[in-house]
Amino acid sequence: MRLYAVVAAGGFRRYATYRIATVAGVFTNTVFGFIMAYTYTALWDERPRLGGYDMSQALTYVWLGQALLMTCAMMGGGFEDELMERIRTGDVAVDLYRPIDLQLWWLAGDLGRAAFHLLGRGIMPMLLGSFAFDLALPTSPGIWPAFLVSVALGVVVSFAIRYLVALSAFWLMDGAGAAQIAFLAGMFFSGLLLPLNLFPGLLGEVARALPWSALLQVPADVFLGRHTGWGLVRAYGFQAGWALALLSVGRLLQSAATRRVVVQGG
Repeated sequence: MRLYAVVAAGGFRRYATYRIATVAGVFTNTVFGFIMAYTYTALWDERPRLGGYDMSQALTYVWLGQALLMTCAMMGGGFEDELMERIRTGDVAVDLYRPIDLQLWWLAGDLGRAAFHLLGRGIMPMLLGSFAFDLALPTSPGIWPAFLVSVALGVVVSFAIRYLVALSAFWLMDGAGAAQIAFLAGMFFSGLLLPLNLFPGLLGEVARALPWSALLQVPADVFLGRHTGWGLVRAYGFQAGWALALLSVGRLLQSAATRRVVVQGG
């Protein structure tokens, strides 16, 4: 496990290197946060308890979305482009000869990436949002560690989804189409645009049952104190269940792919 801890630390340092990009990302998240916050304000002025949230909770949800956008890679981004390129060129064969587990290697690096984005691009937009709006910040100290656990589980679910997208390159050679589908699904079904509690009827039930809801909707509700006691246990179970299921499917696909590696162009 020490090796994977080193890989995770390397992933953190890798993203910490790009300081200008981080500052630009914070600026972008903050601008979009203000746009979304004023949009939500207009919406909640008309429907004060929409989705079961009051105005303060709705605004908090907006800024949580901006804080976790890159942390949980809701719109993709991270290791998958690099892995798909290594599959396309055949360089993945070198990775398979290394005395490491391919899935755990990329997971460790992605955890390092997520940790950096939570600190580097998550805290500042949330802090700026709290200065401009009345946010519903937790009053119980126990909510903060509960929230971080939920975020960590969300990151693992996000990784598992993107790992499946990357593995599609073994068969498709170019995984851009699969990545685009995952991008759209992540943006819509994570609750980034609107809380999934607002989705009507069957659509809402399906959206809340899909794995993307583990990326934002569940951590946000934990932060807002909507999951406590056994409800919190069930929320963790939902996230952990999807993480385990998707990681298992990824391992099966990895095993199938590496038995018949197809190298395009050499």
